[in-house]
Amino acid sequence: MNPLWEVISAFLKLGFTAFGGPAAHIGLFRKEFVQQRRWLSDEEFLDLLGATNLIPGPNSTEMAIHIGFRQAGWPGLVAGGLAFTLPAALIVLALSWLYVKYGSTPQAGWLLYGVKPVMMAIILQALWELGRKAIKNTLTLLVGVGVITCYALRMNELLLLFGGGLLVMMVQNLSRLRRARLRGSILPLFFPLLPGLAASSVPFSLPLLFLTFLKIGSILYGSGYVLVAFLRTDFVTRLGWLSEQQLIDAIAIGQVTPGPLFTSATFIGYLLGGVTGALIATLGIFLPSHLFVAVSNPLIPRLRRSPWAGSFLDGVIVASLGLMAVVSFQLGASALVDLRSWLIFALAAVLLFRYRVSSTWLVFGGALLGYLGAGLK
Repeated sequence: MNPLWEVISAFLKLGFTAFGGPAAHIGLFRKEFVQQRRWLSDEEFLDLLGATNLIPGPNSTEMAIHIGFRQAGWPGLVAGGLAFTLPAALIVLALSWLYVKYGSTPQAGWLLYGVKPVMMAIILQALWELGRKAIKNTLTLLVGVGVITCYALRMNELLLLFGGGLLVMMVQNLSRLRRARLRGSILPLFFPLLPGLAASSVPFSLPLLFLTFLKIGSILYGSGYVLVAFLRTDFVTRLGWLSEQQLIDAIAIGQVTPGPLFTSATFIGYLLGGVTGALIATLGIFLPSHLFVAVSNPLIPRLRRSPWAGSFLDGVIVASLGLMAVVSFQLGASALVDLRSWLIFALAAVLLFRYRVSSTWLVFGGALLGYLGAGLK
């Protein structure tokens, strides 16, 4: 079979079946491309995985782009990412149509009512597991706490993200700078951070929708759940185009479908601008990943050996988790509204933490409990 068609067929299959988030996707990729197809060795696979952690964007999608590039060149770079994300985008588009048509009915409302508490448990588990790996020392712990505090005080999330990365990078590389007095000039990196824009209503436009998602796709590090922080800041607070409930619904629909969580952009785009808006939003958030992979792939060996890039990434990741923590608390107020929602959340948390039940089954279970709850009303 032609290498390009091999890439397309492999990632289309994964696009329809890859539930469970980035960590699960990476496991599926290794089984498919290292163990079964033998396109890569374990060492090569780890090289690509390391590279995805040094650039913004959805890690599993970027792995698909890297692997497609390695197997089929430049056409494979485009085909790998597109084939992996297209199934999820189409499913989300169909669900978006159903949401707009039936979302206000009691049954549809109860379906999402059951999914939202499960989403909070999934985010909590991601915070716990990622946090244990990201907080490597006292410095990263302090950066994480500082980011939580500053974001709660409405400081700009992008400045916090890169400020955290720069702070850790500079402190961990002080010996290389050979300037003992530099220590006193590190902490002020955070002082110029300005508060985020206050809530205001901005008229909707397709170009602004595209540019907003292009910005998010260009700067977002960390787990896909960090996406929630950026979506809330831009679409709820700054632009005023979405409500808190609509934001949670977008994340829930992105989670219940296979593929990357970033297809929540498809839902938001459809909600705001119909099919055209969905296509523009999807293009905007995924386009930067293709560009970053095209640039970074030849540089992978050098990037992995760089102490500067590694320490910068440590800071960015812990700052991302700080943003996740604050936004999770804020969204929890909208998702956990009564005793039944708290019970669903507690059950999901126990099944996740104690029994490691797949998040996919939990989301479907939450939807079922919500649907059954509609019959009790």
